[in-house]
Amino acid sequence: MIDRGSRAADRMPATRVLVIDDSVSARRILSHLIERDTSLEVVGTAEDGLAAWEKVKELAPDVLTLDVEMPRMDGLRFLEKLMKEAPVRTVMVSSHTERGRETTLRALEMGAIDYIPKPTTLDEHTGLQDFARELSAKIRTAATARLRLPSRPRQSDPLVPVGSAAHAANKMVVIGASTGGAEALRDVLRCLPAGSPPVVVVQHMPEGFTRTFAERLDKICQVRVREARNGDVAAPGNVLIAPGNQHVRLKRVGTRFLVEVYDATPVKGFRPSVDVLFHSCTREAKANGVGVLMTGMGDDGAKGLKALREAGGRTIVQDESTCVVFGMPREAIEIGAAQHVVPLGRIADAVLRLH
Repeated sequence: MIDRGSRAADRMPATRVLVIDDSVSARRILSHLIERDTSLEVVGTAEDGLAAWEKVKELAPDVLTLDVEMPRMDGLRFLEKLMKEAPVRTVMVSSHTERGRETTLRALEMGAIDYIPKPTTLDEHTGLQDFARELSAKIRTAATARLRLPSRPRQSDPLVPVGSAAHAANKMVVIGASTGGAEALRDVLRCLPAGSPPVVVVQHMPEGFTRTFAERLDKICQVRVREARNGDVAAPGNVLIAPGNQHVRLKRVGTRFLVEVYDATPVKGFRPSVDVLFHSCTREAKANGVGVLMTGMGDDGAKGLKALREAGGRTIVQDESTCVVFGMPREAIEIGAAQHVVPLGRIADAVLRLH
């Protein structure tokens, strides 16, 4: 017989969370939603960056939830100071507005682990169950994630010579990523030269964010990057990002690969789904497919990557040392889906060399 005290002692300590938001009601509701999860404990709240800085020093939280628009010291100024002087794993809680999306992606560049868009209204009477579940899951994931300190990615020359566009068109590259993927993809795509094979990406990201994400990447990459539209041709020198809340799959028409964007039931809770994209690449590209599975929680993409390998395609998985979260890559390795396990800085090179 084990008494209650022994059971309590055996339990893992709760993840300590600091909630930072300038709204009194938002702090109260977020705290209430977080503490529904018994593995999480809200140890304090703060109304702006200055107050948060003092609370971080006083309370030593494991994870922060951080709003952006706050008085005295806003979220980005606070995050910059935090990551330079006393890094803490951070989940951004941001708005769906264009400005909110831009700021959130900037926060990821600065070292935030993940983000979640705020509902239109944080009213505890309007039913926030889905938001609460996602928020708790992201905090739990952040608590065990590799803390990635920001670094300025270097602009490098193409890693290998690239052949003709016709040769590049014979290869079809598909990439999947989740938590930590926005910055990992940025590092990979910046290294691809203009004549690279066509690339289609699924990054788990909410609706609206994917367009902003693609536009930001397009400004810094040699390849052209944009959000995918139904019927787009996956052409050499182009990267298409799956829209948030819609699946994407490939369809071969003659010598071209077209992208189909469509609504359907989420797969394992995800829409877009990495597995959906990877399985379509297996059917349509077969041995000409190159699949890349990068940082993220869970197992989305692992089975699709294995199918691609079994069809004769090439498969690449990001290694543990450079993943923010090693869940998806680990699953792929464990089921035999990975031909090549490489650090983030070598993924672009591997994509270009494999044929």
